[in-house]
Amino acid sequence: MPSSWLILIVLALAVIGYVGGRQRALAGAGGDARRLHSLPSYYGTNVAMKVAVPALLMMALWLVLQPFAVEQMIRSDIAEEASRSDRATSLVMADVRRVANGLDVAVARGSMTFDEAETMRVETSDVRARLADAGVALGSDVTAQVLISAQDYRALSATAGTLRTVVVLALALAGLIYGIAESRKDFRARNTVEQGIRALLILAASIAILTTIGIVLSLVFNTIEFFRLYPASDFFFSTTWSPSFGGGSELGILPLLWGTLYISFIALLVAVPIGLFAAVYLSEYATRQVRAVAKPAIEILAGIPTIVYGLFALLTVGPLLMKVFGDGGIGIMPAGTAVMTAGLVMGIMLIPFVSSLSDDIINAVPQSLRDGSYGLGATQSETIKQVILPAALPGIVGAVLLAASRAIGETMIVVLGAGAAARISGNPFEAMTTVTAKIVSQLTGDADFASPEALVAFALGMTLFVLTLALNVFALYIVRKYREQYE
Repeated sequence: MPSSWLILIVLALAVIGYVGGRQRALAGAGGDARRLHSLPSYYGTNVAMKVAVPALLMMALWLVLQPFAVEQMIRSDIAEEASRSDRATSLVMADVRRVANGLDVAVARGSMTFDEAETMRVETSDVRARLADAGVALGSDVTAQVLISAQDYRALSATAGTLRTVVVLALALAGLIYGIAESRKDFRARNTVEQGIRALLILAASIAILTTIGIVLSLVFNTIEFFRLYPASDFFFSTTWSPSFGGGSELGILPLLWGTLYISFIALLVAVPIGLFAAVYLSEYATRQVRAVAKPAIEILAGIPTIVYGLFALLTVGPLLMKVFGDGGIGIMPAGTAVMTAGLVMGIMLIPFVSSLSDDIINAVPQSLRDGSYGLGATQSETIKQVILPAALPGIVGAVLLAASRAIGETMIVVLGAGAAARISGNPFEAMTTVTAKIVSQLTGDADFASPEALVAFALGMTLFVLTLALNVFALYIVRKYREQYE
């Protein structure tokens, strides 16, 4: 049964449970809600929660674990095929999933029956033609063992799907029966519902935390595997980035780190002054009517997709800089893709981060500080320079460091605007690249995760994670240390 249908059935049972639990509680109280311990809606909500929550949680857990369990069951056959074809197990497994999906498409489009999809072999003369008619290309590298494994994959997935339907519906029906049975007039339904909602809130918070932990652990384990294959000293201290999937790679992070920090520095040179001046104007000088228009207009920049910024850098800013600094001008810029191109566009993207946060922080400065400064005879500009900005400085520093973290993690602007050259140079008009851009390039295509050339992406990601985490911790330290002076 499709997951969407199963969810609708569970929700329908929850609605039935809500109505049934509410009616049973009222019937037990002789139709008088005042004789109930809780409001009638609590009794219905209690039944609905007992129907929906366990069933949907089981379904979500099943959907997450089922692919891993199915792949583990056929991994031995895949390992034999991988050793025979001298390919990574993950790549063969990708072929198995692709063929299995192709068989499903062919059955759905009527190109073959379900039984044929389960029993056919690659050697059959019309198999490839019939799949091609359904828009599915097996490819010349698909062997008989891959096709057999794909059929096993489909069969196991279908069995697991049937079992999932039975378990989820059994949980929902059990919750319905149990919830209606306990809907008596003296049952503390309100307490149970509030405890259940509290548990759901804790679960939601735990999912966010566990997701973060899972991301970190996935980086850590793959980074450790990378350093087993490649020396850590060469990674951290080498000035050459020259990956080669055929072997003999030099994977030094320093050129990538230099490009990342250089582009981020130029972006902050653009974003911080403009964003801070805009925040001071909006909070201290602008009228209410101007502020109502100007602030949303600035914040629109934060909603523009980064790919659009990348195209803007590639098609507009790069050619414009070439006219001034390229062969038609000064002659120091060999191409439109350069550190300056990406830095300028990234700085424009970061303006609303600095502006909005700084504006909110400046507005949070107590009015009494302004009044005291004016009472001592200070002008508005003197008050801003000597009172308001020092009072808001911790928050402004935090906003700048947050913008720096955003700049360090940017990818699309760098890919389209800065080029792909991994070098250490002080010339901002040369092409360079960043850590994020190389993470994308190393994982593009059929990556063999047993090679250091693919695993280096996780080491790069871990380095980037530690760098941005350090910036965020430093920003938090600055804010907490100096905030007490003005509270």
